[in-house]
Amino acid sequence: AAEKKSIEEVLAGAELAPAQCLWTTGASGSVQLRMDELCPEQPITVHQVFTNTVQKYGKLTALASKRGNKWEKVTFSEYYHLSRMATKGFLKLGLERFHSVAILGFNSAEWFIAAVGTVFAGGIIAGIYTTNSPDSCLYVAKDSRANVIVVENQKQLDKILQDKLPHLKAIVQYSGSLKEKLPNFYSWEEFMGLGLDVSDRELDEVIISQKANQCCVLIYTSGTTGSPKGVMLSHDNITWTAHHASRAGDMQPAEIRHESLVSYLPLSHIAAQIYDLWTGIQWGEQVSFAQPDALKGSLVDTLREVTPTAHMGVPRVWEKIMEKIKEGISRCGYMKRKLVTWAMSVSLEANQRLTKYVIYSLVLHKLRAELGFSNCVKFFSGAAPIGSETLQFFLGLNIRLYEAYGMSESSGPHFMSGPKAYRFSSCGKVVPGCQYKLVNIDADGIGEVCFWGRNVFMGFLNLEDKTKEALDEDGWLRSGDLGKVDEDGFLYITGRIKELIITAGGENVPPLPIEDAVKQELPIISNAMLIGDKRKFLSMLLTLKCTINPETTEPTDILSLEAVEFCQRHGSQSTNVSDIIGGKDKIVYQSIEEGIARANSKATSNAQRIQKWTLLGKDFSIVGGELGPTMKLRRPVVLHMYHGEIENFYRE
Repeated sequence: AAEKKSIEEVLAGAELAPAQCLWTTGASGSVQLRMDELCPEQPITVHQVFTNTVQKYGKLTALASKRGNKWEKVTFSEYYHLSRMATKGFLKLGLERFHSVAILGFNSAEWFIAAVGTVFAGGIIAGIYTTNSPDSCLYVAKDSRANVIVVENQKQLDKILQDKLPHLKAIVQYSGSLKEKLPNFYSWEEFMGLGLDVSDRELDEVIISQKANQCCVLIYTSGTTGSPKGVMLSHDNITWTAHHASRAGDMQPAEIRHESLVSYLPLSHIAAQIYDLWTGIQWGEQVSFAQPDALKGSLVDTLREVTPTAHMGVPRVWEKIMEKIKEGISRCGYMKRKLVTWAMSVSLEANQRLTKYVIYSLVLHKLRAELGFSNCVKFFSGAAPIGSETLQFFLGLNIRLYEAYGMSESSGPHFMSGPKAYRFSSCGKVVPGCQYKLVNIDADGIGEVCFWGRNVFMGFLNLEDKTKEALDEDGWLRSGDLGKVDEDGFLYITGRIKELIITAGGENVPPLPIEDAVKQELPIISNAMLIGDKRKFLSMLLTLKCTINPETTEPTDILSLEAVEFCQRHGSQSTNVSDIIGGKDKIVYQSIEEGIARANSKATSNAQRIQKWTLLGKDFSIVGGELGPTMKLRRPVVLHMYHGEIENFYRE
């Protein structure tokens, strides 16, 4: 009773908007908060968090941007002041309460300032992926009732100008020069000077009127199935999660250690937004912005300059780093190559045994320094499942990849790994203050993972049926993921319910472990996708590792160094994808057949063996459409794109 009373006291002290329900689908709606004895903290708004930060860390560097050869730095006091100037600009442009500012551009100080300024102004941030088509950009702008759109450059602006938007009042461009002066179209400098005649009193009244249980962020799901849905997140979702999930990952407040990180993953995705933007403000971290071509190859240069204390990547980023290191090792002389391989095998073994003593050889230290990781103590992976080959490779460098697991609808992480909660191939433990349950548990202890906590979203914007589908009758969030939890509370995700293959014979087959096994057996394979839903047997689409065109990010016909080495080891002279596909290279086809046989030998049942496979002519990519913005495999898209190849497997 005393505990219950204390929560009631906290709620009485918190100024919240009236709410009758745990969910809403209206942008101006408010929700009851999932407060209980596990998470009794006072609900606070984004503005309250920022003013606390300015008091504590005002003089520390908050943002660093490289212009030319010089890093320009902004302190937290300056950042707060610039955000207020942006707020006044938005108010001057007529941003209405609970309408959105859509932001379409690569990570930058302007992105952050526009985002914070939007929230201070009582608006809602709606990030748009820079890789989106014009139609997808316009969909988000319309759905979120965007009054203002902030674009990076002419390329992104052109997407917006393709149609009339009903609520749009102004466009702001933050990089590159304006091609032509259109009405209600502003450069960043013009925009920042717009609100000079808006008084501080007027601004503060808007800020004071905001409540922690109202919406301030929209995260659009990637729309791999149907149209993207707008995930509504409240001030409390953002501020509570930025505080608690980051501490579960051992991110430190600036008085203990001034954490430093590089921002490069799309901020329209919850992972980067919560990790870069909101946690940065919460703990006084220094965020340095990578160059827009980060994923085309310049990220490592930025990491070397910044030497961050923590780094987050999606699995594909970690795979790319792994491939780059492997190429570097193979170019070394014989003795050095032997030394590096030895050091990595010792490190891997020590890490797998979890022995305290890990060989910290000069070799590994140098390798890490070359990647920009000489000061890095925490390495995170999230947004998609990561393969065991990648995890093992980095353990060989004495780098533990801490997996985070959650979804946009849980404001990002609901389970976190970290220095105090780590187990190989596990997503860690539930974030303190959050709860989970498994439902419909099978004989192996695997069930659907469901979430409860202050991080659970408000609802999908204007989609009542979808919101009711996502929440059970008690308000628990259904993840759609299958998992099991060991006796110590570590979660292991085994697959997605929607991705589960149910063969014509009624066998349930999770595709991930089988795809992972094939990739481990065959280092020449880049992507493997299992097919077999409602089919008599399993088959697989395979792509080969190749180089990437740095300009277009499209996969080329040239095999990667690792793929060429695989060919040479097996006695093949192939150097291009086109040398192999269509059965041209009998040696490589035979090697792949043998690798698949090895993977099949470990299958749990006959129904889980791959009977047929084919090599596709091109690797999967974001540009090609097979991968989403965070490089997650878009299975429905691949099924549609390669329908002909798939049907060939099943022709009698």
